Amino acid sequence: MKRLMTGVASGALLAVLAGCSAPNEPAAGSQAAATETEAPVTVADAEQFLADATTELREFSEFGARTAWVQNNFITHDTNWLLERMSTQGTEMAVRLATETARFNELEMTTEMSRQMNVLRAGITLPAPADSAAAARLSELTTRMGSAYSTGLMEIDGEMVDHNELENIMRTSRDPEFLSHVWAGWRDSYNPEQMSTDYAEMVEIANAGARDLGFSDLAEMWLSNYDMPADEMEAEVERLWGQVEPLYEQLHCAVRSELNGLYGDEIQAADGPIRADLLGNMWAQSWASLADVASVSDAGPAYDLTQLLVDAEYDQIRMVETAETFFTSLGMEELPDTFWERSLIIQPRDRQVACHASAWNLDSVDDLRIKMCTRVNADDFVTVHHELGHNFYQRAYNQQDFLFQGGAHDGFHEAIGDFIALSVTPDYLVQIGLLDAADVPDASADLGLLMDTALDKIAFLPFAVMMDQWRWRVLRGEIQPDNYNDAWWELRESYQGIVPPVERGENAFDPGSKYHIANNVPYLRYFLSFIMQFQFHEAACEMAGWEGPLHRCSIYGNEEVGARFNAMMEMGASQPWPDALEAFTGTREMDGSAIIAYFQPLMTHLEAENADRDCGW
Repeated sequence: MKRLMTGVASGALLAVLAGCSAPNEPAAGSQAAATETEAPVTVADAEQFLADATTELREFSEFGARTAWVQNNFITHDTNWLLERMSTQGTEMAVRLATETARFNELEMTTEMSRQMNVLRAGITLPAPADSAAAARLSELTTRMGSAYSTGLMEIDGEMVDHNELENIMRTSRDPEFLSHVWAGWRDSYNPEQMSTDYAEMVEIANAGARDLGFSDLAEMWLSNYDMPADEMEAEVERLWGQVEPLYEQLHCAVRSELNGLYGDEIQAADGPIRADLLGNMWAQSWASLADVASVSDAGPAYDLTQLLVDAEYDQIRMVETAETFFTSLGMEELPDTFWERSLIIQPRDRQVACHASAWNLDSVDDLRIKMCTRVNADDFVTVHHELGHNFYQRAYNQQDFLFQGGAHDGFHEAIGDFIALSVTPDYLVQIGLLDAADVPDASADLGLLMDTALDKIAFLPFAVMMDQWRWRVLRGEIQPDNYNDAWWELRESYQGIVPPVERGENAFDPGSKYHIANNVPYLRYFLSFIMQFQFHEAACEMAGWEGPLHRCSIYGNEEVGARFNAMMEMGASQPWPDALEAFTGTREMDGSAIIAYFQPLMTHLEAENADRDCGW
């Protein structure tokens, strides 16, 4: 499910700072350099500081984004060097500015100014202590880990295969021995022992940087970006997970039973956890490719979207054009010509690129692009809707103050495109000419369609929670380097009910097999986005006057919904996220109940099917 490995690079800090490193010595005007004889700071001083910081960041941001774009599209020794240099300079600047915000802590400022100060203080992914050597070292570590992930290769039948193709093998093969081989081979391809060592050193430096900024550790710093205290946000995540966990447990039980029937007890037992490599995805984060295995009895056949795309002779460009049309059908303007001229949509054959799909705004105005090694299949059809959601969001808020050019929180950015993708219903496919009206499945097929969606989305939820649970515990020192891998699998079994197909050696670093670990991208955003995309969908369908089952609703072509949706996006990060959520949904609280409502027919069916099974693990 490449959609879940996506990212966003926007003008406001993220293009410069995501996965970057550390600070320089504080500037002469910072608190660290202040003397007792200096006059007290004023609100006017704070206003001038924010204006100067905004100018400096805006100017550097475009340089940083373009440097990162080149490195992502031409991965060489030299572009890695350039990215390291840019990362070091960018984060030295950002942490210097973050440190300077302490001068104004005691001032009574406007709400807007306080939010801007907090963006500067907490909006850095990886800080480091006030030491230029630490900045350079952290940049070296993060670039090496990211490059190792993107360039990892595995030999299969005498050919060196990259992870993009290995993912395809995991999606399509049903040979358990081969799946186990590929699964383990990928985790050996990126030099896991070195990555584990680098990761541990990175944690030490970044935690020291977080402490210098007033946080107990980097985990607290990451969790402080949600308009509430860090401990309350962590409790909120567990509350939301508790709302949807019963549906996941029923899905796990049903899929395990089907895999047992396919492979037998020696490969997959009828009870206990599931073998990770049998779930159709390199990380077992989506089980969508098991739709042919984990079918719902008496549900009727679901259409094959991949085959529909192939039969309609779609190519990669047409896939992206179709996604753009969805947004324009809501009343939004087309993407600029430069999007089509400058995006990377098809994987080149002459060089190594970072195939991880991402969306970019390189100048914080309208130099919008996506970078994606697109394939003509159902997964990537959803992915392009997701990526363009980032781009339309970026353009919507580009009139905001530079420091507010971002999502209301990071989960908003990820939810936007996936909310649109929930409208990729049979009726929508008819509207765009992919499906004949006579072939639209009737209500008897709804369980099958819901099962297909659940294999994609519900299977993902515990993975998204445990990813950052592992990192938070590492960052707090609760998990030590010699226990990185064992703790990873303890959490995966606890949350997901899965286990590795083979024994993991002492040098294994399986967290590094995931892009977001190797590249230090916080993952909580994806879990929150899944909660909110269903909230958005439910609210939009109510706005549109939809009266049928929630899973059959499509807002394609509804400009009234589009106008209200765009108004929320235009807010960017200028208001607390509950305000942005309320502007579109009418509620100020994230809530998983829309997921349960969407999947209720499937939930009822699975509970009946699993009634005589032991659904624990």
